[in-house]
Amino acid sequence: MLIKERIKDLIEHSCMKAVSDNRISAISFPSVKIEYPKDEKHGDYSTPLALESAKILKESPMGIGSILKEYIEGSEIIEKIEVVKPGFINIFLSLDFLHKTLISAIDEGENYGKCGRGTPKMVNIEFVSANPTGPLNIVSARAAALGDTLANLLEARGDVVDREYYINDYGNQVYLLGKSVLHRCKEIMGERIDFPEDGYHGEYIKDIARYLCENHKEETLSFDNEDDQIDYISRKAVDYNVRGHKSDLERFNVRFDTWYNERSLHESGKVTKTLDNLETKGVIYNDNGKRVFEATAFGDDKDRVVVRDDNRPTYLLADIAYHKDKMERGYDLLIDIWGPDHHGYISRIVGAMKALEFDEDMFRILIAQQVNLIMDGELVKMSKRLGKFSTMSELIDEIGVDVARYFFIMRSLDSHLDFDLALAKKQSSENPVFYLQYAHARICSIFREAEKIGTEYFPSGSTAEYLNNPEAIALLKRLALFPEEIFDAAFYFEPHRLANYLLKLAQGFHKFYTEHRVLSTNREMTNAYLSLCDGVRIVLNNGLKLLGISAPEMM
Repeated sequence: MLIKERIKDLIEHSCMKAVSDNRISAISFPSVKIEYPKDEKHGDYSTPLALESAKILKESPMGIGSILKEYIEGSEIIEKIEVVKPGFINIFLSLDFLHKTLISAIDEGENYGKCGRGTPKMVNIEFVSANPTGPLNIVSARAAALGDTLANLLEARGDVVDREYYINDYGNQVYLLGKSVLHRCKEIMGERIDFPEDGYHGEYIKDIARYLCENHKEETLSFDNEDDQIDYISRKAVDYNVRGHKSDLERFNVRFDTWYNERSLHESGKVTKTLDNLETKGVIYNDNGKRVFEATAFGDDKDRVVVRDDNRPTYLLADIAYHKDKMERGYDLLIDIWGPDHHGYISRIVGAMKALEFDEDMFRILIAQQVNLIMDGELVKMSKRLGKFSTMSELIDEIGVDVARYFFIMRSLDSHLDFDLALAKKQSSENPVFYLQYAHARICSIFREAEKIGTEYFPSGSTAEYLNNPEAIALLKRLALFPEEIFDAAFYFEPHRLANYLLKLAQGFHKFYTEHRVLSTNREMTNAYLSLCDGVRIVLNNGLKLLGISAPEMM
């Protein structure tokens, strides 16, 4: 059980006991809220229960708080209780409890921080899903880091998670890709041609063309009809790009359980069936030959065309069919991570799910805001169509997986990110990734030195009295919070919480290391300090693993 939950249970029990002892007259209280004080001087946890129940009890908040304090403070968890105006009960954890939590963390090892659930949720999280018209760029890299970390956090919370990648391999953009590659193939074969202005101009198109000419030349030239030829080339080009996506993502420590093709939706008839379902619900009308979804009835700002007047389905209809398919697969929760240019699209999909009578609480759309890559003080412009962009693969080559993942995760999803390449390259304490990994490596070095000089280490023999100093207590409190940080980061869909937590933990450790000599002639103190260092090492290792980042033992 999380410490926050234990404190909540303790307060609820104290309320019941105060009522049974006739110290408080009310038999019902507001829901108990447990908060983290902004200032550590105000405790480790706090509750406004006394303030919020004052009107119900018709007594002063301070009086209620004083009564409840008597019942709460007898717990072994609690060091002291403070009741402060206007009616907050501030709770300080005891050193003995913090020390027991440390020893428990060491015993649990790589499992420390994970939260079991009686009934795990089945979760589908779809992220990246970049158009297969070119290599992954840094915007996709941010979605990859965030989505994978969120999936890791949900699994650590006890859920069962499927990671899914949706391949948009149908429609005009794919046709343009095939057309662009065809023209580059013709150039390779010696033809003089005018390249289509609306085509894809990047150098990678030439790479695909060379691949086709070297490996599928006969098939590529076997068509009499150009549209059939472009369709064939489009499929080969998509396959080529998707293989690249998979390779880049594997390098980035990101795996997917499902790769779902949009084309399969159309070929299976699911898109047409979805239109039939919407018509049955009475939310489709005809507008001069176009079929229109009555989206305004479900919160959108205007109605949306789902079938054009030439009977071709729009992208929206395919997306509705795709989300309907996911809803019907039996998940308890669907999570989509979309790019910043999709914010206006949310109401359309959510509205369509409502129209199809799916529970909207099953569906959560997160927007990963824009990434600005800063190189030498200048903003790099990105465009697949014009071929001016920095690819995910190039970024990994330049700064490595660990730095790239952390930099993408350290800001909240809904914050714009200026990716400072100069800072990312630094191997100093200015670089947060280096700072974190160095803390882990330093602890490993301490244990190597302890073994070298023959220092015995028995975590179970550690005593709390040697940890009764400000730096050690701050670390103990930070370590005890780790399971709650995982739970909250998963619950609120905020991976950056874990990144920030680990950085504060590393800062606390470096401060402790500066103030205290870990290995000394005092065997009991050394053993206690080694236990504390071991707890920090375990949490850094477990936390970095959730972020998809390595925890080196030497640097």
